[in-house]
This record gives sequence, C-alpha cells and structure tokens, in this order.
Amino acid sequence: MPNIHPEQEYFAQLAQGRFMLQRSRSSGRFIFHPRVAEPVTGARDLEWVAASGRGTVHAATVVRPKPPQQPYNVVLVDLEEGPRVMSRVEGIAPEAVRIGMKVQARIGSQDEKPILLFDLAGDKL
Repeated sequence: MPNIHPEQEYFAQLAQGRFMLQRSRSSGRFIFHPRVAEPVTGARDLEWVAASGRGTVHAATVVRPKPPQQPYNVVLVDLEEGPRVMSRVEGIAPEAVRIGMKVQARIGSQDEKPILLFDLAGDKL
C-alpha cells in the first residue's frame, strides 16, 4: 500500500493476526508507537519486524466503571524488545495484576477492531 501511515500499517498488521514493531536498521532499536522516524536519532530507516510478544508488567491500575460494567486493569508492559506499551492483562482478576508479572501478547478485539492484549505467561513471576 503506497503512502500508508505507520499507525494504519500497525493496525492492518494486527487485523491480519500479526503483532509487529518498528526497528531502526541503523541503530537496531525497536520503537513503539508507530512513527516515520526513530525518536532518538531521527533515522527514517524503520522496518517492520515480528514482536516476540513477551513482556513484563511495569505498572498497573484498576478502572472501576459504574455498574453494570465490570472493573478492568490498565497496564504498562515493558516488551522484551525494549518499548513500553499500554494495554490490559486478561484472564485474571483486575486486582491480581502485579508489577513484575511476565505476560504474553495476543490480539483480541474491541468494538470489532483488533487490539493488543496480554495474558499471563507460563512463568508468572
């Protein structure tokens, strides 16, 4: 697709079942949120590579909306590749999410759009 914007490319990849990150060819650094240039150097040599999906919870909070909506967590996850992403950990009670937990990314959906979610990894801590 010519002239596709990085964020559109990211969501198009998610829609196809792939969690991709951008990496600078010159520095080797991974970046997130998708953009046209590396933040540190300004290099425009970014390529899309498959992410491992492995990460560690850096911070967590519980959002408690008005009933009948259920509480959910919002987390910052440090990806194995380096970037930090905001998401949710599912499959456990929102209050049970702890800093340092190992998580694995998966692609879910919300409002019929693909989103990045996390589940506990096999080695929880």
